[in-house]
Amino acid sequence: MFNKQAIEHYFNAEKKESLFFIGIGLLALLLAMIFLFGWPGSFYKGAAIPLALVGALLGVVGYTVYRRSDADRIRNVYAFDMNPSELKDKEWPRMQQVMFNFRIYRWTEIGLLLTGAGLYVYFIRDINNDFWRGFGLALAIMSLIALVADYFAEKRGKQYLDGLRIHLKG
Repeated sequence: MFNKQAIEHYFNAEKKESLFFIGIGLLALLLAMIFLFGWPGSFYKGAAIPLALVGALLGVVGYTVYRRSDADRIRNVYAFDMNPSELKDKEWPRMQQVMFNFRIYRWTEIGLLLTGAGLYVYFIRDINNDFWRGFGLALAIMSLIALVADYFAEKRGKQYLDGLRIHLKG
C-alpha cells in the first residue's frame, strides 16, 4: 500500500544509498592518489584515471542526492495529504524521468564495464602496455560497482513509482 510511510521509506533509502556513493567515491579518489603518487609503475597510473574520474562522479552524484533527499521527502509527504495534485503534476513526471535515466546509466555502465574488461583482457600479456591494463581493470571494477548500486536504486525506484501510480489512479 502506498502511503506517507512508503514515501518516507523511499527517500530515506535513497539518502542511505547516496552515502554509499559518497563513500565509494572518496575511497576511489584516495586510492587514485595513492596509485598516482605512492606506487610506481604504469599499471597503477593507468588504474588511477578511472578511479579518480568515476570516483569523483559517484561522490558528486551521491552528495547531490543526499542534499536533496530530505526536501523531496518532506515535500512529497506533505503533498500526499495537503496537495495531492503535486504528486501527479510534479512527482510522477520526475520519477518517470528518473527511471528513464536509470536505463541510460545501466547501458552506459555496461558499455564501460565491457570496455574496461576488453582493455584488460587485450593487454593482459603485453607488459609494454601496463597502463592500459590498469586502466581497463579499474574501469571495469568501478563500472561494476556503479552498475550494482544503480540496480538496487532502480529496483527501489520502480517500487515507488508503481505505488505512486496505483495511488494516483485510486
